[in-house]
Amino acid sequence: MTAVNDDSPTYSRDVRHVARHLLAHPGPIVILTHENPDGDAVGSVLGLSRALRSLGKTILPVTAPPRYLRFLAQEGELLPSLDAWPEGALLAVLDVDNNDPVRVAGADVAAFQGEVVNVDHHGTNARRATAGVVDPSKPAAAMMVTDVILAMGVTLTEEIATPLMLGLITDTGSFRFESVTPDAFDCASQLRAAGARLGWLNDNLAQNPHSYYLLMREMLGSLEFLHGGQVVLARVDAEMLERAGATWEEVESYVSLLRNAEGSVLAVMVKDYGDRVKVSLRSRGGVSAQNVAVQLGGGGHVPAAGATVSAPYAVARPQLDAAIAEELSRVSRTAPS
Repeated sequence: MTAVNDDSPTYSRDVRHVARHLLAHPGPIVILTHENPDGDAVGSVLGLSRALRSLGKTILPVTAPPRYLRFLAQEGELLPSLDAWPEGALLAVLDVDNNDPVRVAGADVAAFQGEVVNVDHHGTNARRATAGVVDPSKPAAAMMVTDVILAMGVTLTEEIATPLMLGLITDTGSFRFESVTPDAFDCASQLRAAGARLGWLNDNLAQNPHSYYLLMREMLGSLEFLHGGQVVLARVDAEMLERAGATWEEVESYVSLLRNAEGSVLAVMVKDYGDRVKVSLRSRGGVSAQNVAVQLGGGGHVPAAGATVSAPYAVARPQLDAAIAEELSRVSRTAPS
């Protein structure tokens, strides 16, 4: 198999650059991704680590998948954290900017002194890695990791292709999002041809614990429709979790449920930790979730973004409301008359 065709010579050059660094490195390779890893993050870490292991490389893949993604990895395959950097290590950071130590999870990247390769599809990436490929037009980081794997000359197998397929279907909404590109289908075709277990993935992803539904009842009790129904917002706090017997992990997918509200252009899911809040955002119709997140000190993509505000909900809520109002005003000003 060959890498997915891309009409950007810069992208192809950067993919080869990253591949060469990974191939040439003689020592251990540590692979990290972002906090609260989703399917694209976990799938990218597993896909790359399995590909590099097939080449005889020493790999330390570090990420702590949420409950609903734990089915993907083999027992002991992923490390929850890294306490000390191994001598002569190369750091590979996937699906997040390597210069964002607050969001890169599992190890103290600020203390790392070696070379770094970075594969990311977020437009806010600072592009400061030793070797990096950053392309916001790619709907999933797993697509880019697939290209790097193929550029290294690795043959895709079922074991490698399955987690990469997870990343692809996660960040494309199973190919429902407007961000889906023709080469996303090309990538999916290659992964499926290599044996990616699509049905197995979807069957496992569709299963939720009972507490998920009990917490959903709590969450829906906080539901608000704002700005004439354009914005749908809900909040979960620790008391709701306790009543439902749930965990914070079970909140992650609720924002996609909120996004389905008819007439809405922005869905907002708030995790209220008491001393701080985390906001997940999904948008459509020209509204940028990224713009709202950036106003709150976060980032992400135009249709999907997030931010953490280090303040209680009562303090953070006016900031959130102001950021939402500013983005809706921008869209109103720039809309065709």
